[in-house]
Amino acid sequence: MTVTISWQETSARRLERQFLANAASGGDSVPGIVSAMLGAHAQVLSAAELSIGVRSSGLTRADVRTALWDDRSLVKTHGPRGTVHLLPAHELPLWTAALTAIPSGSASFAPDVRVTDEQARQIVAAIGDALDGVCLTIDELSEEVVARTGPWAGDLVMPAFQDMWPRWRQVLHRAGQAGALCFGPGRGRKVTYTRPPHFDPLPPAEATAELLRRYLHAYGPSTPSYFAKWLAAPDGWATRLFRKTAAEGSIEEVDFEGAPAWVVAGDTSFPSSGWKGVRLLPYFDAYVNAARLRESLFPGEAYRRALAGGQAGNYPVLLVDGVAAGVWHQRRQGRRTTVTVEVLGSLTARQERELEEQVRRVGEVLEARPELVLGEVAVGPHA
Repeated sequence: MTVTISWQETSARRLERQFLANAASGGDSVPGIVSAMLGAHAQVLSAAELSIGVRSSGLTRADVRTALWDDRSLVKTHGPRGTVHLLPAHELPLWTAALTAIPSGSASFAPDVRVTDEQARQIVAAIGDALDGVCLTIDELSEEVVARTGPWAGDLVMPAFQDMWPRWRQVLHRAGQAGALCFGPGRGRKVTYTRPPHFDPLPPAEATAELLRRYLHAYGPSTPSYFAKWLAAPDGWATRLFRKTAAEGSIEEVDFEGAPAWVVAGDTSFPSSGWKGVRLLPYFDAYVNAARLRESLFPGEAYRRALAGGQAGNYPVLLVDGVAAGVWHQRRQGRRTTVTVEVLGSLTARQERELEEQVRRVGEVLEARPELVLGEVAVGPHA
């Protein structure tokens, strides 16, 4: 008999497993929280620091930076969708094997701009060699890559930000996903890159199956289509992976809101009721990026206000009882930060107290004195 699971049950379990229903205790490390999230989106590092901090009872941005730059237990690199993420260093054998096993989609560059598969392989190898044991700026890395490959890699053919980038830059994210590159400490205002410690990737088939199981543990029930969107992978590849993993008995089908979806085999225990509470989630938080059904997570007016063209993450989200109920923005000035929260609808007295507590926690994570302002958020998406 197929197990039937509701959105409320699913949302409650996801929040529990994301350390959002109950904050991680002092015994849960920064890498442990990031592992539960399946990576923290870090295009804007302060947003990643908040994503991790609000899932704990006492961590601050300083703890995240210590894990990243001092302990090296976190790595800032290119993760799912080729976007910049924080990942646990000890999980790189899994992530690199799984991400490089995903077939590349159709090239978005003009034919005279693209690189061949062999050229891409040469560029990734050159990046890894150039960064071994050193930190280089993008210009320094460019010189090294061209010297190791050939002048063709340095052709200024990629339109970017009213400028032209060298051809090899289109492969930068692949080098990160392959473990040949990660971010290093800043050099003044300049970004640097280095190479993670050497490791042996898992076998690709083992890695993709394990990543699927971890995804379903954190965000299930889900479907091949949703998994593909989370990874920016081809739908057909995701469908075949689900089918193969199901045939091996590692995942099983359930009924999720009247449609077939999948969970890890045997992982069919869910809370009997929905979660009640208030949370503030920053830009591109892992929960809003990965959790589906999107129309259930962003009901009514929230679908228009808190999404940008249907894409989640472009606005920080006020989460009330497991669904988006507003947007927010923080503006820092010195040691103070003003947190403006735009509520869609109204809050109970209990929810207002919880919101004040969440704003206090945001201030703790950012090491700033917070001020709560209730009103319209005037900035646009990803401001």
